[in-house]
Amino acid sequence: MNPEIQTYNDKQTEADKTICDLLATTIDSELTEAENKIWHAIPVWFLDGNPIVGYGKLKDSVRLLFWSGQTFEEEKLKKEGKFKAADIRYTSADQINQTDLSRWLKKSKEIQWDYKNIVKRKGQLERLK
Repeated sequence: MNPEIQTYNDKQTEADKTICDLLATTIDSELTEAENKIWHAIPVWFLDGNPIVGYGKLKDSVRLLFWSGQTFEEEKLKKEGKFKAADIRYTSADQINQTDLSRWLKKSKEIQWDYKNIVKRKGQLERLK
C-alpha cells in the first residue's frame, strides 16, 4: 500500500481504519495499473491521469466515491455532485460487499469520463464563443 495512504488510514478510528484498509487493499488488487496518492486530502486512484475511485472520512461514515459512478447503472451507488460521480457510505467493514466492490472497480476501468481534460476543454470552448 502507498505509504501516504497507509498514514491516512492509520489516522482514523479503529472501525474506520478497518474500512479504509479493506477498501485500499481491494482497490489496489483490482486496479493494479492505477497510480494512487493523496489528492485533495483523500486517497484516490487514477488511470491515465483521470481520477477513478477514492475514499474519505466524513463526519458519520467513510465514503467510497467513483468519479464516473453514475454511468455504472448500479442501484447502491448514489449520485454525488454535479458531474457523473456516485458514492456509497460505510459505517462498518462488514457492510462492504466484496462482489459489488469488485464489479464496480471493473466498471471503473471500462467507463471513464475524461475529468483531466474537462477544465482544458471548457477553456477551449470559452475561447470559441
